[in-house]
Amino acid sequence: MQERSRATTAALLEAAARVFASEGYARGTTNRIAERAGVSVGSLYEYFPSKDALLVALVEEHIRDSSERLAAAIRAAERERPSLPELVRRFVDLMVELHGTDPALHRVLFEEAPLPPRVRRALASAENVMAEGVEQLLRATPGVDVADPALAARLVVQVVEGLTHRLVLYAGDRPDLERVGDEVVRLVTRYLGSSEGAPPPRRRRGKATPSPRLIASEGAPPPRRRRGKATPSQLPLAPRSAARFARGA
Repeated sequence: MQERSRATTAALLEAAARVFASEGYARGTTNRIAERAGVSVGSLYEYFPSKDALLVALVEEHIRDSSERLAAAIRAAERERPSLPELVRRFVDLMVELHGTDPALHRVLFEEAPLPPRVRRALASAENVMAEGVEQLLRATPGVDVADPALAARLVVQVVEGLTHRLVLYAGDRPDLERVGDEVVRLVTRYLGSSEGAPPPRRRRGKATPSPRLIASEGAPPPRRRRGKATPSQLPLAPRSAARFARGA
């Protein structure tokens, strides 16, 4: 009985993934999912109370799978101690693969449908664990030239995740994944491996240095106001004229 239940659950999740990927979240109804899985709608609701529950289960499955693969890659790098370019290449290639395996479904799971707070917390926790693993690798890899490995690790995780997400999911029907990976590797390797190209130091804010023209004019008397015939608007109104002006006469 448990084996049959697991098989039905797996069939429903696979059907939901295919329907969401092909039709989107809004049009991917439970009727279509049940039909794709070969079960009745009533049977679907025995396992999942709503379409939202199916989507959450798919996202959680993706988080588990991605976290396991990233953890395995980090463990392998700790054992093998690759060079900095090779380390970055492995990380970027895995991220491109995770996003490029089923980009249509990835887009639905993380952009089209609202995710409950607990799922967002799980995503944030997975990113934190990933950043901690990357930090340890950066500290142990020769050639890394960053002042703060912890901050650098978080930046690398966010940059690689953000770039691969956008470039893989929105690069057309057939994105050049190899080229995307090459460019991201180039960017991250140069950031981690050299201080060249760093932004100039920020200018300290303080009292502004006066220009030579201002220095030369310091202590000079203010310019004299030219005397001339006052304009009508500058002349005070006599009481009678003021009264007529107020009446508009």
